Amino acid sequence: MNASLSRVILYVQDVAGLADFYNSALGLPIVEQIEGEWAVLKAGGCELALHRVGQRYRVADPASWQVETNAKLVMTVDRAIEELRAELVAKGVPMGEIKSYPGLTGRLCDGKDPEGNVFQLAESPRGRNGKLSSA
Repeated sequence: MNASLSRVILYVQDVAGLADFYNSALGLPIVEQIEGEWAVLKAGGCELALHRVGQRYRVADPASWQVETNAKLVMTVDRAIEELRAELVAKGVPMGEIKSYPGLTGRLCDGKDPEGNVFQLAESPRGRNGKLSSA
């Protein structure tokens, strides 16, 4: 059997707000939407689906909601990570420092979306001026 990850679903409080975040901050195009309930964004070979949480899990003020999870969305980017990180920080996105694990990874940077889901930007090996980067 061959298996391929095609979609990741996040259960969220504010579907429209997170769809807008991933679209405007990271450029993921919205490819499917049901107002206030469901949105799908294209993320390379995988889709990021946002599904509104069930009624019993909804909070009165979604803007104050911060999820606790052990999952991380990792996205390879084709831009210099310091430029992209600076743009996101300027937009108010909480971003960690740039790091790498020599011999294992290129340059990485974690951030959080408005509901606290952690995402990681991983610089493509050819992300810096089209040349192979070294950690």
